[in-house]
Amino acid sequence: METASCLRFCVLLFIVLIFFARYWYPPNKPGFLWSSYNNARIHPNLACVLETQISKLNETPLHPLDPLTAQEINKVRAILSTYAPFSKSFPQIHSLSLDEPEKSRVMDWKMGDAFPPRKASVIAFLDGETHVLTVDLDLGRVTSYVTNRSSGYPMLSMDDIAVASQVTRSNQEVNKSIMARGVDFSNVACITPSPGWFGPEEEDRRVVKVQCFSSQGTPNFYMRPIEGLTVTVDLDKREVVKISDNGRGIPIPKGTNTDYRFTAQEMPPEMEPIGPISMEQPEGPSFRIEDGHMVKWANWVFHLKPDQRAGLVISRAMVRDSESGGLRSVMYKGFASELFVPYMDPDEAWYFKTFMDEGEFGLGATTMSLVPLNDCPRHSHYMDGLFVSADGRPYVQPNMICVFERYAGDVSWRHSENPVNGFEIREARPKVTLVVRSVATVGNYDYIFDWEFQTDGLIRIKVGLSGMLMVKGTSYENVNQVPNEYEMTGPLVSENVIGVVHDHYITFHLDMDIDGSNNSFAKVNLVKEKTVPGQSPRKSYLKAKRNVAKTEDDARIKLKLYDPSEFHVVNPSQRSRLGNPTGYKVVPGATAASLLDLQDPPQLRSAFTNNQIWVTLYNRSEYWAGGLLTYQSKGEDTLAVWSERNRPIENKDIVLWYTMGFHHIPCQEDYPIMPTVSSSFDLKPVNFFASNPILRAMPNFEKDLPVCRPASSY
Repeated sequence: METASCLRFCVLLFIVLIFFARYWYPPNKPGFLWSSYNNARIHPNLACVLETQISKLNETPLHPLDPLTAQEINKVRAILSTYAPFSKSFPQIHSLSLDEPEKSRVMDWKMGDAFPPRKASVIAFLDGETHVLTVDLDLGRVTSYVTNRSSGYPMLSMDDIAVASQVTRSNQEVNKSIMARGVDFSNVACITPSPGWFGPEEEDRRVVKVQCFSSQGTPNFYMRPIEGLTVTVDLDKREVVKISDNGRGIPIPKGTNTDYRFTAQEMPPEMEPIGPISMEQPEGPSFRIEDGHMVKWANWVFHLKPDQRAGLVISRAMVRDSESGGLRSVMYKGFASELFVPYMDPDEAWYFKTFMDEGEFGLGATTMSLVPLNDCPRHSHYMDGLFVSADGRPYVQPNMICVFERYAGDVSWRHSENPVNGFEIREARPKVTLVVRSVATVGNYDYIFDWEFQTDGLIRIKVGLSGMLMVKGTSYENVNQVPNEYEMTGPLVSENVIGVVHDHYITFHLDMDIDGSNNSFAKVNLVKEKTVPGQSPRKSYLKAKRNVAKTEDDARIKLKLYDPSEFHVVNPSQRSRLGNPTGYKVVPGATAASLLDLQDPPQLRSAFTNNQIWVTLYNRSEYWAGGLLTYQSKGEDTLAVWSERNRPIENKDIVLWYTMGFHHIPCQEDYPIMPTVSSSFDLKPVNFFASNPILRAMPNFEKDLPVCRPASSY
């Protein structure tokens, strides 16, 4: 009896504890939930279980490129806390990640070999100065230390954003302005746009802009801007520097029909219903992830890891040769290097909105848990990120990357032969691919990054854009009220709402190593040739003309529709049996070029968008196209600046940079949330394989697949 009473008491106590946990830390409560387990913490917005946290803490690196573990991060923090410049005051940590070993050591390393020294790269901020350090974990000390006094600051931390919000909310002038617009302060949501750089007035202090919205009646506060109110906050002095308030006559748009959640929809969609659909895998997925980060699938092997700044990083990508069966190097390292988003409005509350989302906020830091069955299909494998907060402690970003196989009914290759020629042939092969996906939510926008690996050796890199427009409040409710529609900086997408025209540019760092590190870049032009009289009934034809770039200057490419070319990265010392250099080519998809004036401050900072393709000599310090310290930078440390050195690149270790672009003129269909728009580019084998590498691929047969039918069809 006593045992039963004790059991009932324990069950009751457990329920009470669950209730209090839900009350104090509901799933959507902002901020961090601290954990006492070995100084790790978990963001409560992310559904992370304790087992995930513990497994992250107990991880041991198994590959030289594996990210730092929680124990290693805590060790770095302990070393920094006793380091002389930080002994009195611990700095704010803006970046703490693996300082990767020299490339040659990684390429020579094999499982079972001794590890290269484990080191951490740290960017810290203290007393108005940026500190860039290298910490040797084996030696237990700082081995490199530089104080950066040039323009530019590290990307914002969550603590910075909290400070900006707190300073703004406690300012009486801001409160009066908001209340004068009839907004209850409990319904105010504020965001922190970066200020860019626009001259000496904004130098020598770390500032952030703050703008606010009304969330009354909707979680989609982005559609209800408090137009014209912009607060500039000095992050280090924790004070308001400037208040611009010139929009009191502009109404706040209504929140009607802006809630995008499924539970808020009161009407069914106006379309025929679509039944549930899924790609079934009765034997489970064909890929496997070994040692935590090595992905193996079909003929591909590569290293995958999350990164607080880049989001996801693909390294040591190798494909198996279709003839010899050996693994061959394709790419040493690939990742999104910078994301530039300029808005086209010169007004006081808009001119500075020229975001460098990756260097200012971090694609990994803004990535949240993926939604199963919607972001990623069944049989997906999810990977967590282990990142570092401003106080130097590790936290888990769970389920931020997914890996899955995709079959959408596409054809890998096919041919049919008409029996009139003596052959009756119908041969086709299904295309199944492997996708690595992450989604960064940088404020109002969601960026969907896909790296898709195909069995024919092709890598497709795709970016999708969704989320919310950044809109401008207006007094107009209909275009007929607008005296001169051309003067507006975007179309009217709803009553009192302008969708401001803007661009998106994503620049990728692609360290191609085709059959080794010594590669060359070749531009293969299609040149029109004219026939001589009497030679042929034809007047003209095209010939391919190859030009190998000698220097970085030769490899700057602006894409032109009427100057068709292919762009090859080749290994001149590795030849096919026919004598062709083995290679890969970059195949551009739909893209856009920046039209801003080259001397416009945003374009000076983002000069890496001046060309769609760049090729530079490999330098392990040149990762970030917008510079190591992007926030408020002037543009002195960018891909465009590095390329001006005009280094020799023929038969060298080179890096290919590709910029994907979008011009976005908003429309009504983008309101209140955008259907995804996407673009991609390919890295495609060219004379890399002896012949079609999937010639011997198996077709599908009915007996191989389960057949599931509704009961009524039997």
